[in-house]
Amino acid sequence: MSQDFDLVMFDLDGTLIETAPEIAAAVNDTLRRFDLPTVTQSQVNDWIGRGTQELLLLALAFSGKTDVAKVRSSDRFALILAEFDQHYQCRCGTRSQLYPGVRETLVALRALGIKLALVTNKEGRYTSTVLKAHQLTPLFDRIVSGDTLPTKKPDPAGIQSCLAAFGVPRQRALFVGDSSIDVATARNAGVAVWALPYGYNMGEAIEASAPDRVIDDCSELLKK
Repeated sequence: MSQDFDLVMFDLDGTLIETAPEIAAAVNDTLRRFDLPTVTQSQVNDWIGRGTQELLLLALAFSGKTDVAKVRSSDRFALILAEFDQHYQCRCGTRSQLYPGVRETLVALRALGIKLALVTNKEGRYTSTVLKAHQLTPLFDRIVSGDTLPTKKPDPAGIQSCLAAFGVPRQRALFVGDSSIDVATARNAGVAVWALPYGYNMGEAIEASAPDRVIDDCSELLKK
C-alpha cells in the first residue's frame, strides 16, 4: 500500500466517522421547532452525501409533503436553516463515533510519509466541529469541505486541488469513500478509488458503483 500511493484522500461521513445519529437528531430538533413531523434515522442515512443543506431540504420536503424546489425558494428556508445550524453545532460530536481502525490507520499512514487529505461535502463549520470532537484535525494535511470551493463532489475540483497542493500525479493518489458520489468524484478526477461498505450510499450496495476495490475497514489500507 505505502509503495502505491503518495496521497490518500478520504470522505468524512460514513467513511471515517458514523455521524448519522447526530445529524438525524439535529434534523428532528429543527422539525419539532417548526411543528413539523419528524423523520426516521433510516431516511436520514439515505439522504447523507450531498451536504447538510441538501439533506435538510429533503427532510423538509418529506415532512411538509412538498417538493425540494418549493422548500428551497420558501421565504422561511433561511430561518429554518439558521435554526438547524444551532442544533447541529450543539449535536456535533455528541452521538458520532469513529469507525474501526480509523485513527490507527491515519496515524500509520502519516508515519509512512503519505500525505492525507479530507474531501467532504459537509459544510466547513460542521466539518471543523466534528473533526475537533474526535481529535482528527491534526492528522490531515489538507481539508476540503463542501463550501471550500465553488463546486463540490462529484465535481473533481476538491481532489484536483489536493493533487495540485502536494504535486502528486493522479496515478499516485487514492480516494477512499463510501458512496456512489465518492466513486464518481474519483472517476471524474482520474484517481483510484476504494470504498467501504458500511457507510451511507442512499440505500444501495457500494459494489453497484464499481469502485476499484471494496475494503472491510480502513485498516486494509495498511496491508501489502
